Amino acid sequence: MASSSSFCFLLVVVALAALFAIGSCGTTLTIEVGKDSTSTKLTLITNVAISEVSVKPKGATDFTDDLKESEPKTFTLDSKEPIEGPIAFRFLAKGGGYRVVDNAIPADFKAGSVYKTTEQV
Repeated sequence: MASSSSFCFLLVVVALAALFAIGSCGTTLTIEVGKDSTSTKLTLITNVAISEVSVKPKGATDFTDDLKESEPKTFTLDSKEPIEGPIAFRFLAKGGGYRVVDNAIPADFKAGSVYKTTEQV
């Protein structure tokens, strides 16, 4: 028969394992450059629900204002100047907290391409 302290220890171990499993689960964020993107319009489509998306194209000193979300998970930047990569990507995860992905979109990005990040959301 197990003692109560052994049972409590086992219960704690199981609880910590469950928390670790839940905390490590997530979906890797991918960003698709929309097929309608041009040299002055950048449409980004994410595979997960996020908000407050902004970007920092090559040569910019700071991130843009939040991009317009036209459809769910679709964000658009309209620019008067050509948009050049690499592009850093900043967003607010639905679970909370801002995240930044440097060089999320490479210098030679193409409309219709999908770029995988290392961010788990």
